[in-house]
Amino acid sequence: MIPVAEFKQFSEQQPAFKLLKPWWDVLAEYLTVAMLMIGVFGCTLQVTQDKIICLPSHEPRENLSEAPCRQLLLQGLSEQMEGLQEVSGLKNNLDLQQYSFINQLCYEEALHWYPKYFPYLVVIHTLIFMVCTSFWFKFPGTSSKIEHFTSILGKCFDSPWTTRALSEVSGENRKGHSTGRATATMEAGAGLGKAGEGEKGKVAAEPEKVVSEPPVVTLLDKKEGEQAKALFEKVRKFRVHVEEGDILYTMYIRQMVLKVCKFFAILVYNLIYVEKISFVVTCTVETSRFTGYASFCCNHTKAHLFSKLAFCYISFVCVYGITCLYTLYWLFHRPLKEYSFRSVREDTGMGDIPDVKNDFAFMLHLIDQYDPLYSKRFAVFLSEVSESRLKQLNLNHEWTPEKLRQKLQRNAKGQLELALCMLPGLPDTVFELSEVEALRLEAIGDITFPPALSQLVHLQELSLLHSPARLPFSSQIFLRDRLKVIRIKCEELREVPLWVFGLRGLEELHLEGLFPPELARAATLESLRELKQLKVLSLRSNAGKVPASVTDVASHLQRLSLHNDGARLLALNSLKKLAVLRELELVACGLERIPHAVFSLGALQELDLKDNHLRSIEEILSFQHCRKLVTLRLWHNQIAYVPEHVRKLRVLEQLYLSHNKLEALPTQLGMCSGLRLLDVSHNGLRSLPPELGLLQNLQHLALSYNALEALPDEIFFCCKLRTLLLGYNHLSHLSPQVGALRALSRLELKGNRLEALPEELGNCGGLKKVGLLVEDTLYEGLPAEIREKMEEE
Repeated sequence: MIPVAEFKQFSEQQPAFKLLKPWWDVLAEYLTVAMLMIGVFGCTLQVTQDKIICLPSHEPRENLSEAPCRQLLLQGLSEQMEGLQEVSGLKNNLDLQQYSFINQLCYEEALHWYPKYFPYLVVIHTLIFMVCTSFWFKFPGTSSKIEHFTSILGKCFDSPWTTRALSEVSGENRKGHSTGRATATMEAGAGLGKAGEGEKGKVAAEPEKVVSEPPVVTLLDKKEGEQAKALFEKVRKFRVHVEEGDILYTMYIRQMVLKVCKFFAILVYNLIYVEKISFVVTCTVETSRFTGYASFCCNHTKAHLFSKLAFCYISFVCVYGITCLYTLYWLFHRPLKEYSFRSVREDTGMGDIPDVKNDFAFMLHLIDQYDPLYSKRFAVFLSEVSESRLKQLNLNHEWTPEKLRQKLQRNAKGQLELALCMLPGLPDTVFELSEVEALRLEAIGDITFPPALSQLVHLQELSLLHSPARLPFSSQIFLRDRLKVIRIKCEELREVPLWVFGLRGLEELHLEGLFPPELARAATLESLRELKQLKVLSLRSNAGKVPASVTDVASHLQRLSLHNDGARLLALNSLKKLAVLRELELVACGLERIPHAVFSLGALQELDLKDNHLRSIEEILSFQHCRKLVTLRLWHNQIAYVPEHVRKLRVLEQLYLSHNKLEALPTQLGMCSGLRLLDVSHNGLRSLPPELGLLQNLQHLALSYNALEALPDEIFFCCKLRTLLLGYNHLSHLSPQVGALRALSRLELKGNRLEALPEELGNCGGLKKVGLLVEDTLYEGLPAEIREKMEEE
């Protein structure tokens, strides 16, 4: 006997592959096992038993047919023993070897090939069916995808996150259903109560109590959360890989078409040749020289059994073929290269589960034939909503309230600030810190503020730096009148959330981002009309003009900052409408002249034109129209000289001219009697006009990084001077008049050519060692009593 286990390898697959075997493949597998048993049984009989038994016939060769042979077999040997027919020729009784020779020869020559090879053909055809059924499980191009898919599918099915996600959705649906039932019951009870007001004897209708059991939600530990996170990534990559082609679908169709063709071929030739299995076989061979006979009547000993086996085999083949035909109908009748999760979306409430295509869709269709629950649980890992919930859960595990409180710090304004950077999301535990006054979020993707935002009752400042955020309507109402300062930084200004422009209580709005190249010239910004309390507007971009929407807040805007990063600002006419503007910054705007629109700002107090291309400031005379201007910053430009008209700026208190190309200062600068701060450091000044001594209100004078070789003694007439920065010049001598600066508390002398310090520094009562920036050797050259005085606390 040939054990069936020897053929097991042809149909053996991994246990997980059974998920991709629908009922027709399972039925076909059992049919092939039955057909294989028929073939193996027939082959065993062929090998172990006599194949054919022959007896000599006394009929002439030309009259020999199956009928005389059958008659001979019916009469038996009795006729020969009674002598009814005389035997002629050689002896009638052949020896055993002659009979064996005749049996083998007639088996090869007279027996038809079909009954001769029937069991072998059954085995061969069955093996071909087995190979066709399991070929796509063995072929490298398909088996790798199937193995990967079944592995991921099993992990998704068993993942605790799948159970939790479906339980949460089930709980939400149940809650909504229970709420609806409770509302309907209360309405019905109210109606019954009104109907029975006049009948006191009747029992009052009581509303039905609805008890909804909360869903059992499993708790995920950190390890399970990380595993689920890895599953999301695997599913995403697998989907991209499998949806690119349809090799699985094509391979399955090809092997099914091959099986159908094989079925028809087997059915046709078996129906034609099955009648060739006969119990009686006539044999005519030239063996008279050896045996004395040339005609024989033979008996095919297994003909009766083979005919029964052939009937069973053909029946199994017919059932197998019908199964294959149904499979082809299923393959071509339905769009198997597309799979819709519509029912899953309706059941779970996860509306973002995407439909899939190609091989991914085909495998899911096969999975549905096994158990639709697999697809439902697998769909959880295709949902971005589910993934975001998982990320949120992992974040909450990692960022506990205690850990967040350790990151609380006081910012420059003295507010209690929480700063989070480069997180995959915003932890819900943030909203448990009700003491937070400023929230800074940087490089945090896809933020959606939950209703729990209302717990931050002290929140006044919000910074979103490369952190796009969505704000539900309920949270918008909470922030609308509470939030005072918001900072938004993004790649393009059109990414700024629209809800920002509806914060009515906002006082400061800081926006940073670029306009698209085609919109930079127009510089269109959302309307600011809702920002009734806005006082400070800061815009860092590449605008070609001042946004027209700035005029929406012209009646209350006090500070405007435009930082253009070098892009040229061409149109500034909108500035004229800002009647109450107090501070204006036009930084890196590519300006070559002071804009005339600035001179129309009667309430302007501070002007900053840093990092522009100013070469001439002849228009400085027009600043006399800005009667409240006290601070003028013209630093980091290319200004070569200061015009004499500077004397008109009588009320100016601070003048910044550092980082320019000045080589001299006008004597008229001494007529700016209100000047308290003068910064002309980082220039090319070689001398100073003595008229600077007229600046009796001057408290801060910065002359560092110039080419001064000497100072006029009149400088030391500025008796209110507290800070004098003379570092990195060419000074070789410091006048003893420095002792007249009684209020001096900071003196920088480093980087000069001084050989000694005047002893009169001891008269500067406010000057201490910490405020004296000079080389150690010069300091040690001072008298000991002066050093002791400076080192006193």
